Amino acid sequence: MSMYMRAAQFAPFAALTGHDSAIEETARITTLQIELDENVKKLLDKKLNIIREHLEKQPFITVIYFIPDKKKSGGCYMSYTGRLHKIDELEQKLIMVDNKEIRLSSILEIDSELYDNTTIS
Repeated sequence: MSMYMRAAQFAPFAALTGHDSAIEETARITTLQIELDENVKKLLDKKLNIIREHLEKQPFITVIYFIPDKKKSGGCYMSYTGRLHKIDELEQKLIMVDNKEIRLSSILEIDSELYDNTTIS
């Protein structure tokens, strides 16, 4: 019997089953959510108010937002670009035309062509 066939015969009895996936999970990097200061929060509020005024146009926006990790502390920041359908004030989230939902509390940055020519400070 070849060495390959002999090794394959004992593979199901590996003592550290799942060890490789545990190592990969531990090595996976997450980041902490950035705590926004009051100035940044006010700027985001101003941007959202401008966007609210133009909701009927379904404005094109880009949002950078935090997604918590389901397995360990931290998470990652993602960028999403699309047309905004509405802002759900009760649930505190953006609802995009494609039904993507983004919690307002997770937003780090938001950009839109609506205020490119407007001074926001």
